[in-house]
Amino acid sequence: MSDRTLEDPPVSEPDLVDRPATFRDVLANGEFRAVFYAGGLSALGDSMARAAVTALVYQRTESTLIAAATFAISFLPWLGLGPILAALAERYPYRRTMVLSDLVRMATMALVAIPGVPVPVLLVLLFVTALFDPPFRAARSALTPRLLHGDRYVLGMSLMDTSAHLALITGYFAGGAIAAYHPHMAVLFNAATFGISACVIGLWVHHRTPALAPDQRRHLLRETAEGIGVVFGSRVLRAITLIVFSTVLFGVVPEGLAAAWAGHLTGNEHDRGWMQGLIMGSTPVGFIAGSLLINRFVGLSTRQRLIRPFAVVAPLALAAALADPNVYGTAAIALVSGFGVAALLPAANGLFVQALPDHFRARAFGVVSSGVQLCQGGAVFLTGALANRFDLPLVVGLWGAGGVVLMLLVSLIWPGQDAVARAIDRARRGNAGATVPEPAPRVQPPRTDEPFAGPRAGETTGPIAAPRTGETAGPPLPTASH
Repeated sequence: MSDRTLEDPPVSEPDLVDRPATFRDVLANGEFRAVFYAGGLSALGDSMARAAVTALVYQRTESTLIAAATFAISFLPWLGLGPILAALAERYPYRRTMVLSDLVRMATMALVAIPGVPVPVLLVLLFVTALFDPPFRAARSALTPRLLHGDRYVLGMSLMDTSAHLALITGYFAGGAIAAYHPHMAVLFNAATFGISACVIGLWVHHRTPALAPDQRRHLLRETAEGIGVVFGSRVLRAITLIVFSTVLFGVVPEGLAAAWAGHLTGNEHDRGWMQGLIMGSTPVGFIAGSLLINRFVGLSTRQRLIRPFAVVAPLALAAALADPNVYGTAAIALVSGFGVAALLPAANGLFVQALPDHFRARAFGVVSSGVQLCQGGAVFLTGALANRFDLPLVVGLWGAGGVVLMLLVSLIWPGQDAVARAIDRARRGNAGATVPEPAPRVQPPRTDEPFAGPRAGETTGPIAAPRTGETAGPPLPTASH
């Protein structure tokens, strides 16, 4: 791929026709195909390695706590360093950031695959690997809106989320099976997928100049704080972010409590295993169904009008746990919950991406992704702690009932259509101004509900997930890791 620098058109320009985009429209873009295929392959390797390494550590230590720490360590960078690491993606070209992140992770995972590596060293290597996930995902999130515009972007993100969930299901199954024989092979496969991803992105993705010019850069912590100010200083962006944070508080609960829920349903160890798998697998199945059905066959404007109604779906599904259903009813709760999350997130992301200044796209991704990870982890931890003292279906049901009330309250602060339109129009005009090839003044964080009046408000991004992504998703969203 040539290293010539591309000048992208403004991203916030809407489709002229409000019709659902098609997969053909999305996959017609060669650069997006490269990012999509590379991400899907490496997500498969990542989930395989996570299952295999967790099993390997448990075999060596026979400690549930250490095995759980091994699984969870990849989330740690997002719970503090995530926004700072994601801000790096705006200082350097997106392609270079992604390629270097992949190459470093390839090297560290190759070291993990060496037989006999002490468990403490293995954990350190896994943590170093995870440190390069935020800049990679931030760069990919910032790049994707430059490749796909309008409803194509929404469908493209839905396609990436769907493939990530398929990779999650397949990778966990395959990694667990391989772990019984040779877990190091799964880790080597993961290292190889990082290398392939670096090659594909390096060869087929064009070079683009960094979002922040050298004369616009300041202290990394200050740049990170400005990203937080952009997200929460605007009425429109703040409302979208809060509804996303609130949604993931409920969509993750069935998956996170699946083992304990299966234990509540049966005392038979064999039955407990397949019940846990059924409950855990139902959430991503519902997510895939929601992504494909809603985002493929429902028009863009209709999806945006349905954001608030869909916000109630996940907690309302959890409230059904008060009836203490059997395993199939529990799986249905998980499926409907996943469906509701998938139906809401791409549409919310679609609005967010049109109302975000160019120079804050990667930093906004880091802020929202970190918040999503914190909300997911906090929800599972809190409901799990309560379920240790009280009946699990009662805890989940009341958590869902409280969520319905929370979502109704969050919906009250949702901006009107005129406010959203003004924010998007302001961003669009800023995007057009950003294409002028002149040195721009330093970008200042917005101070009011009108964050798009700055002289360099530019193209938009999709920081909400999963990774319009994570670990999660993606965007920033509660999607599969990688």
